Amino acid sequence: MTPTEQLQQADAQAIWHPFTPLTTSPVPLPIQSAKGTYLYTTDGRQIIDAIASWWVNLHGHSHPHIANAIATQAQRLEHVIFAGFTHEPAIQLAQRLLQILPNNQNKIFFSDNGSTATEVAMKMAFQYFHNKGIRRKKIIALEGAYHGDTFGAMSVGERSPFNAPFQPYLFDVEFIALPTEENKEIVLKQFEDLLATQEVAAFIFEPLVQGASGMRMYSAKLLDTLIQKAQAAEVICIADEVMTGFGRTGKLFASLYLEHYPDIICLSKGITGGFLPLGVTACTEKIISAYREDDLMKTFFHGHSYTANPIVCAAANANLDVLLEKNCLADIQRITQQHQAFAELCKQYTTVENVRCLGTIFALDMVTSQETSYINEARSKLYPYFLAKNILLRPLGNVLYILPPYCISNEDLEQVYQAILELM
Repeated sequence: MTPTEQLQQADAQAIWHPFTPLTTSPVPLPIQSAKGTYLYTTDGRQIIDAIASWWVNLHGHSHPHIANAIATQAQRLEHVIFAGFTHEPAIQLAQRLLQILPNNQNKIFFSDNGSTATEVAMKMAFQYFHNKGIRRKKIIALEGAYHGDTFGAMSVGERSPFNAPFQPYLFDVEFIALPTEENKEIVLKQFEDLLATQEVAAFIFEPLVQGASGMRMYSAKLLDTLIQKAQAAEVICIADEVMTGFGRTGKLFASLYLEHYPDIICLSKGITGGFLPLGVTACTEKIISAYREDDLMKTFFHGHSYTANPIVCAAANANLDVLLEKNCLADIQRITQQHQAFAELCKQYTTVENVRCLGTIFALDMVTSQETSYINEARSKLYPYFLAKNILLRPLGNVLYILPPYCISNEDLEQVYQAILELM
């Protein structure tokens, strides 16, 4: 038995993988190391990570600046309870995030991942009205949404086979269609009718791109209209920027495409450059004002054991160092331009449809006999096709997308593009 086979056997005996059937999935590939854009398997393969390992890796694997920051911090302060104590890495990170987020954001609340960032946001919104003595218990979300796998996050996400076993336990949510030029009048009317009840506490959305539902894109103008109407009705607007944050859409945050900024913004994924898990929920002074009371019962009673872990905060600060360099911002624009050119080429083929891109996100739908969805059977052929070419693309059903680290070379991008063209 080879070393790779030994690892695979041990894995099969001990590990339960996410989003993975226990009986029908391919045997997972053991990864020995990673550097830059590449993953290296134990049997010597070099694989292009064209999806940034679930959208988290911004600057390439094992980036030395982030790795060194982690090592240095680990020898100084590895962790301390964040209730009643603080530390420099967290303070610095909060200050730096507030400098680059939309300018209405005022405070940073730390948690552990994308799901917890959205849970915190919704709890902030609901308790905001509770603290003010106002009864508002409804929340509006977009159809096709994905905000995480915890119960609150599932509640405001699309009802699908993924959460079917848990649907009896999810709270009720008012869903509106993703706004388009074709349906905007109907969507706006439904939205206005819901706002008119004065029962809505919050409106949550993934700005401009819905990731997990198939990289569905919609216009900033239409989202702006919804936010404007919601805020005029004193409804709290929550932007889930877990996927779209830190340059993915071409700007540092998708909310920066808007004229009306959200009241609360959720961040995770790319915040540490793919090194360690961290969630952040940013909010405005308006939100904070409902909690700035002497009454103990108006405290936001939420926290995690590893809140604002110093090592994780150090990684996030180092990630920002690299992200805000001119070279990195230039790479984001370079990838954006290459995606746009490739999109124009793909539009000539009848085997694909709905070719789209925004910033470093490229996506298209393969034409199949089934409707476009995550459970489209095309994925079972597409994923191994690319992996056999040493390219990691993880299609969302029949939706192919590219979301690479910013360090990816033009040559590697062309290799990914060529593999897609060979399918058409």
